[in-house]
Amino acid sequence: MKPILLQGHERSITQIKYNREGDLLFTVAKDPIVNVWYSVNGERLGTYMGHTGAVWCVDADWDTKHVLTGSADNSCRLWDCETGKQLALLKTNSAVRTCGFDFGGNIIMFSTDKQMGYQCFVSFFDLRDPSQIDNNEPYMKIPCNDSKITSAVWGPLGECIIAGHESGELNQYSAKLFDSTTLEHQKTFRTERPVNSAALSPNYDHVVLGGGQEAMDVTTTSTRIGKFEARFFHLAFEEEFGRVKGHFGPINSVAFHPDGKSYSSGGEDGYVRIHYFDPQYFEFEFEA
Repeated sequence: MKPILLQGHERSITQIKYNREGDLLFTVAKDPIVNVWYSVNGERLGTYMGHTGAVWCVDADWDTKHVLTGSADNSCRLWDCETGKQLALLKTNSAVRTCGFDFGGNIIMFSTDKQMGYQCFVSFFDLRDPSQIDNNEPYMKIPCNDSKITSAVWGPLGECIIAGHESGELNQYSAKLFDSTTLEHQKTFRTERPVNSAALSPNYDHVVLGGGQEAMDVTTTSTRIGKFEARFFHLAFEEEFGRVKGHFGPINSVAFHPDGKSYSSGGEDGYVRIHYFDPQYFEFEFEA
């Protein structure tokens, strides 16, 4: 499995995201740069310039017309995907940690960090109402009084978002009302090192995990001891069946291509790697 190596960031990768068709891959890092690449060959298509701090999150809407990014410069920005033009700037009181479009591409959500005396909030904007953008006033803003949100995705039909907190909790936040119901635990995939990201295969009962030793200890640890591999588990049996090496530091983000024929990983080393699976992967049958 020879990867395509994407080198377009000067600092650690924070998130990677495919668009719906899977022909484009968006990458962000602890530098102000937002890159978009052709996933088939790793050619860089363009860069979205405007942020002045680390960019923590990125998303593209359903038809890849718009791109959404959130940054440590206390802003969430909306971009025209094709031209790279900034369409909207939403200012916040603290860093924007997560962001995303709903499935219709009309509603955006983002969460802010609990820092500098400000608590964590989840904000919802309707892009069909220009006054919300112009006045920087969301139609709903939900406070999170406990721990900050570190990851969030839209749920089925865009009726809620599912958020993971720094404390390890999973909560649901509805776009219509607040629901703090804890999601039922289903499976556990255990590793001996911290896990920073996980993704489900669209075609198989497979889960890929990315992580490794804490970033502050990387300079004193070899790649073998640090365990910076992407690790594959069977979804039902919770058993590990494969590992992919390559990164020289912890993996911060992993994502399956929508067709399931490849996956990408971004690490603390500042590299993004696109891995196309060998034929043996598709012939593999797990024996419990």
